[in-house]
Amino acid sequence: MPQRDPSPHDPPVHDAVVSPGRVWLERFTLAERSIHHVTALLMLICLVTAALLYLPMLSTLVGYRETVKTVHVWCGFALPAPIVLGLVSRAFRADLRRLNRFAPHDWAWLKSRDRRVVQGGRGIFPVGKFNAGQKLNAAFTAGAILIMLGTGEIMTFPGPWPDRWRTGATFVHDWLFLVVVVVTAGHLWQAFQDRGALQGMLTGRVGLDWAARHHAGWADARNRPRPASRRSSGETHNAQVRAVDGDPDGASGEDGSEFAKRRPGMS
Repeated sequence: MPQRDPSPHDPPVHDAVVSPGRVWLERFTLAERSIHHVTALLMLICLVTAALLYLPMLSTLVGYRETVKTVHVWCGFALPAPIVLGLVSRAFRADLRRLNRFAPHDWAWLKSRDRRVVQGGRGIFPVGKFNAGQKLNAAFTAGAILIMLGTGEIMTFPGPWPDRWRTGATFVHDWLFLVVVVVTAGHLWQAFQDRGALQGMLTGRVGLDWAARHHAGWADARNRPRPASRRSSGETHNAQVRAVDGDPDGASGEDGSEFAKRRPGMS
């Protein structure tokens, strides 16, 4: 059937799934969610087994110390694996670039006492796909994994290392465990307080209204109309479009226009 030229009256094509009463945006791909879930599972196993090994009241209740130790060691050494394997995913690599970049609005977001202020259904800060808190949490998690991996290797294979290295590794490993417990508890608390964020990680998509309130810059980039010259009538009537101009992975345009947006007076 011959294709007609796009009409100026055609509705704009958005990177969204349009359903009755609500517009959904794709936030995380299956690969990204799998990396998060596997890493989180390994981290929780490490924390639980560490508690069983180091807290006497728990170790006496469970027993099987050698089995618990073996599970702890293997899960600890496996912690970086999902992240390394995830580098195959272009969407995951794009997210790593976003997490590694601080924009002026991120500093303003951190300094603000009320970071969730909404005006006209939109957040007052042009937050991208990840806010500053999520970026800091990702940086801490990556650093903690590397430090735990290094100190755990010294503790598991102490032979080649001098006494002061083994003592220092044990000290750092034990205290960092406590810090990770606090940060993980805070991360879970925030996740369960924000159902939209939790839904995005569980299902891979979020409502446009939630995105506009919490990640206004990312919502703008995801919901930006595509040029009419690049649209066909088939695309116009397609309810689900996954590609965005300049980002073949279907990720946001945070590296582009979103970082150029800032509130007047922001430095």
